Amino acid sequence: MRLGGRLAAAIEVLDDMEARKRPLSVSLRDWGNNHRFAGSGDRSAIGNLAYDALRLASSSAYLAGEDTSSAKVFGGVLRLQGMAPGELKSALEGDKFAPELPSDDVLEALRKADLTLADAHVRADIPEWLVPSFEANFADEWQVEAQAFAARPSLDMRANTLKTNREKLAKALPGAKQTDIARDGLRIAPVRGDRRHPNVMAEAAYQQGKFEVQDQGSQIVADLVFAQPGEQVLDYCAGAGGKTLALAATMENKGQIHAWDADKTRLAPIHERLKRAGVRNAQVHDASKEPTDLHGKFDRVVVDAPCSGSGTWRRRPDTKWKLTPEQLEERVEEQEAVLAAARNYPRVGGYLVYITCSVLPEENENQVYAFIEANPEYELLSAGEVWQDLFGFDKRTPWSSDMKTITLTPASTATDGFFFAVMERIK
Repeated sequence: MRLGGRLAAAIEVLDDMEARKRPLSVSLRDWGNNHRFAGSGDRSAIGNLAYDALRLASSSAYLAGEDTSSAKVFGGVLRLQGMAPGELKSALEGDKFAPELPSDDVLEALRKADLTLADAHVRADIPEWLVPSFEANFADEWQVEAQAFAARPSLDMRANTLKTNREKLAKALPGAKQTDIARDGLRIAPVRGDRRHPNVMAEAAYQQGKFEVQDQGSQIVADLVFAQPGEQVLDYCAGAGGKTLALAATMENKGQIHAWDADKTRLAPIHERLKRAGVRNAQVHDASKEPTDLHGKFDRVVVDAPCSGSGTWRRRPDTKWKLTPEQLEERVEEQEAVLAAARNYPRVGGYLVYITCSVLPEENENQVYAFIEANPEYELLSAGEVWQDLFGFDKRTPWSSDMKTITLTPASTATDGFFFAVMERIK
């Protein structure tokens, strides 16, 4: 397919996503199923166009003067893929499958991207109703932090130290460089234009369990849990098991990790992943029954709580525009319920770790401080001190207003957005 056909396909996919109120990934999948002539390279390029369009959706619509899929797709091409208007017009000349080009004035406006007179939420490319949350979390830097979520993400991997180390792994993965914070991480830089990241899961090293695809931020918060060999650890919202695998490696397969999740569908992949990674110290509990017989038994309990997913907006920009106040309120209620249940599992002197892939204070600091106030048997410790012990402060550093809780972001730590807090059970 030529560029014109790809642009038309991306516009069609965005229109389908909006009309049918479903995730972008589903609309892209269905488009591919219905257009078998499109090769893998075409599908990847169309995906890039659609995702780029949504990363800058608000500001591109403002610049073009119309809130349409076409304006957003052309905005992404000119602003994130770096094509000049003349280059774009030449590429589409004579292409009968190309969509209608915007006017020269619109193309020039998209190229210049002058947002001086735009409202703050438009410049930041986030929903207007979330501005107070970003201001509360990031003060004067909130627009910089928000804008960083509009960039393309890197491809990050964690070397499985049960089978290898990242120095050896890097030699098997061309283009992979060591991450600057996560101790076992490798990174392939964001792609440019219509290129795509390599399919690393097709590599022999992946099939042999020598690495997992995992954002550096997720690796960092797993490190911050500070699990030690020989301990008893509960991964309370284990999902597909990403953090269970990371904790097992940190613990050197010694001690015991109990993995549980209330959603059996989310938990299902963990069994094969544990086997492939060579994890021997993890026990997976039946999703249909919470392991309440283990109350008070654990040295560390990890709660990777259900959340808005705002920290993953670089990878899933459609969710940025679909999130509603009502959905956020539902996530907050779920988090409260999860914390209320998980508080019973640590032993006295044990730790309750709270993690989200969100940067919104409603789901993060507000939850932790409300929990501490309602549960005097818990004391909030300094996550900042754990960070300093593990990583120092001579590299990128996370957001932390009081050194108690920390927030990772694309702008501050070059990761997805994550929140981390640790509480000790003192009685």
